[in-house]
Amino acid sequence: MLAYDRRMSFDDLSDFERLDLTYRGKTKAVYRKGAGPAVVVISEIPGITPQVADFARKVVDIGCTVAMPSLFGSSGRPITTGYALKSISRTCVSREFYLLAKNKRSRVTDWLIDLSRDLHEECGGPGVGAIGMCLTGGFALAMMVDPVVVAPVLSQPSLPLPFGSKRKAAVGLSPDELRVVVARATDGCSVLGLRFTADAMSPADRFETLRRELGDGFVAVEIDSGAGNENGLTKSAHSCVTNDLKPDPDHPTQHALDQVLDFFRDRLLVDHR
Repeated sequence: MLAYDRRMSFDDLSDFERLDLTYRGKTKAVYRKGAGPAVVVISEIPGITPQVADFARKVVDIGCTVAMPSLFGSSGRPITTGYALKSISRTCVSREFYLLAKNKRSRVTDWLIDLSRDLHEECGGPGVGAIGMCLTGGFALAMMVDPVVVAPVLSQPSLPLPFGSKRKAAVGLSPDELRVVVARATDGCSVLGLRFTADAMSPADRFETLRRELGDGFVAVEIDSGAGNENGLTKSAHSCVTNDLKPDPDHPTQHALDQVLDFFRDRLLVDHR
């Protein structure tokens, strides 16, 4: 997860509107752009990097409103190893995030649900989409406890941190929350999940749990990053739609990105075409 130092220019996010929104007594900056049904883009460590912002722009281009909450880091700052380490160390001591709990979702998901409700009321459509990445990867799953979230995407979900077999298989929900998510998946709210096959931070055990619990309601996209893979991917590949995306129409990471965008189209834009 920390094998970075791929520098980009700072992204001032000037094409986004910055809003300071307060829910549950917590105020966070939210960067918003676009029109149409809403998608909440929840950034990975270390924060809203230029790559995360570029992904959000792709979602806008298909006809959606994007809202990117700033949960950690300095928005627009390029990623480096040092910056990533500093951001994750601060996240580790945050009371909003539970990095090790097997069956406990992070508190910040309640804030994200409140944001989603307001977005749906304002932007319309059948509901709201959400994508989490890395430490926030499972947040979209947790947000499914509210019916407003109809298009959840889990990109390299890494919480709970996979130390030990039980945490590797855990999805970060209480039994009651998991029952709600299973019921929604059974009723047709599919979940899309992405990971690289050699990614230890987003282990195969977690996807097996999702397959077992959600059945056909879980759509898994697993990109071969094992030894000798023909995709030119290293074992450290982690960020499916941002840092490790290869803009080649024949590359599996581009196929994965296209599948995410199609998922949002199919779930959110049915009445907006």
